[in-house]
Amino acid sequence: MSLAAAGGMMLTACDSFIDVPPTGVIDEKEAYKEPDKMVNAAYAMLGDCWYSYPFNLWPYGDLGSDDCVKGGWGLGDTGYHPMEIWSNLTATPGELDELWYRLYCAISRCNRAIVALNEYGPAVLGQETTAQRLGEVHFLRGHFYFKLLTMFRQVPWIDENVMENGTWEQTPNNQYTYQELFGKVIGEFKAAYDVLPAEMQDGGRADKVAAAAYLAKCYLTLAWGDGYEATTGTAHINTEYMKKVKEYTDVVKNSRFDYLEDFGDIFLPEYKNSKESVFAVQTSSYEDDNTRFGRCNWSNTLNGCWQIWSCGWDCHKPSQNLVCAFKTKNGLPMFDDYDNDYSYPEAGVASSQKWDPRLFHTVGMPSFPYKYEAEYTLTIANTRDPNDYGYYTSLKEVPQRSKGETFEGSWQAFAMNDYVFRYSDVMLMRAEALIELDELQEARTIINDIRRRAANSVEKHIGYARDFCEISLYPASYFNDKETARKCLQWERRLEMAMESSRYFDLRRWGIASEVLNEYFAYESNAYRSVPDSNSPTGYTDVRFGQYYNDAHYTSGKNEFYPIPYNQLYYVPGLYVQNKGY
Repeated sequence: MSLAAAGGMMLTACDSFIDVPPTGVIDEKEAYKEPDKMVNAAYAMLGDCWYSYPFNLWPYGDLGSDDCVKGGWGLGDTGYHPMEIWSNLTATPGELDELWYRLYCAISRCNRAIVALNEYGPAVLGQETTAQRLGEVHFLRGHFYFKLLTMFRQVPWIDENVMENGTWEQTPNNQYTYQELFGKVIGEFKAAYDVLPAEMQDGGRADKVAAAAYLAKCYLTLAWGDGYEATTGTAHINTEYMKKVKEYTDVVKNSRFDYLEDFGDIFLPEYKNSKESVFAVQTSSYEDDNTRFGRCNWSNTLNGCWQIWSCGWDCHKPSQNLVCAFKTKNGLPMFDDYDNDYSYPEAGVASSQKWDPRLFHTVGMPSFPYKYEAEYTLTIANTRDPNDYGYYTSLKEVPQRSKGETFEGSWQAFAMNDYVFRYSDVMLMRAEALIELDELQEARTIINDIRRRAANSVEKHIGYARDFCEISLYPASYFNDKETARKCLQWERRLEMAMESSRYFDLRRWGIASEVLNEYFAYESNAYRSVPDSNSPTGYTDVRFGQYYNDAHYTSGKNEFYPIPYNQLYYVPGLYVQNKGY
């Protein structure tokens, strides 16, 4: 049979059923008539993610930094290895393409919700509710575009007008500059800020305070420069933008939000919508909502500890460098010599080295309880590939093991909210702006408030580590000049926000990513650690970690942003341009 004949048969066969109305499909025109449900569909995209396209960006903000190593069974486990060494990063990893695609799916939902609200909102919901829902959707669209800009820099602006005109395949990604795109994102959050109340009746919805936090984040990002190191850093500070950061964080400061009393409580499910949570992606377990999977956090499904969880895949592992950063001397950070040795706390072993208490809330370590529970004390068996990735595990994104687990087959997920903004994050943004505005002592007050909370976060959850902990407030002398104040702020941000997907993006914003990361790669490629070994005469053996860092290098002028995914570049050839250097 010829191919032409076969093709004809296929077309004839298709003609016999192509006009049959599909089942289980929502008619778009009918869906628009229910604008509130279209808004709900846009909200649903906040958590519509997966480990290969995590919307919390942990493989990029954490693996791409000095805070974290990939973990798993080896370098080839997932496509994320290039993100931790940078030198072989290309546009081809499917993870980048999936992330781009799924974020634009989310934006498409927002665009459709806006169309539905504009067309049917006033009649169905009334003018006031319609205006509020429009503000919420603009917030959501701004959120997804902020993710895209953070990752890819040059992205096409697809809004409801482009969608209705059907011109998305004619919309290039260099139509607007980086600054102009940020202006559009700021416009989204300003549209939300202008109409939303300070508190919504329904939990989980965007409000004015969340919009203020995002506006502050946008202006803070722009205040340091354009993201590329040659034009980013202290020499490029825009003080007018820093004033905007102060203005919008003032809204958060004077709101209902505040510091939760114990740092450890922030990362327990029962506190996930506490006063610390300015805005978070909401999750649930199947026990909460009687569904098969619940609305779990599938972004973190690889990140459970090996042999603690039934399906823990042991990814997203804290680095030794991060552990060392928690060292203190007289209660203050050891800025200049924190990594002179690879010491680490070991339960029952006395040492003169003291640590910031937040270490024990952030990093799971052999000999210490996993997430505060002694019956699940960690050992060196709780890691899949110690020679590459060491023995630490991440604690913040997981619940306590005694609470059970949510999983299906070989997968596991947790009903842990993803914080978009928590209160101390916003206050650290404020402190960062205050330092650049020469208001150093107010910045010190904020940072010391955060350190005071850390000091008070021992007895409730980590009493077993009290003898290892020592933390003090910064004396006024540390904030007599900008350079030292910046160092304190940047250090505090690393410790407070560790393993929360922000570290690399912080380094890039400050214009110091190449300096920090290349020094880290050189040091880590020669790292070793003494670990317990019952077969050794001394009871310990030296294990070398991170040898793959011999191939690592971060190139400024290129690596600041991730490449436009290959599949997107060639979807409509010539429509998009690649980021420089790739």
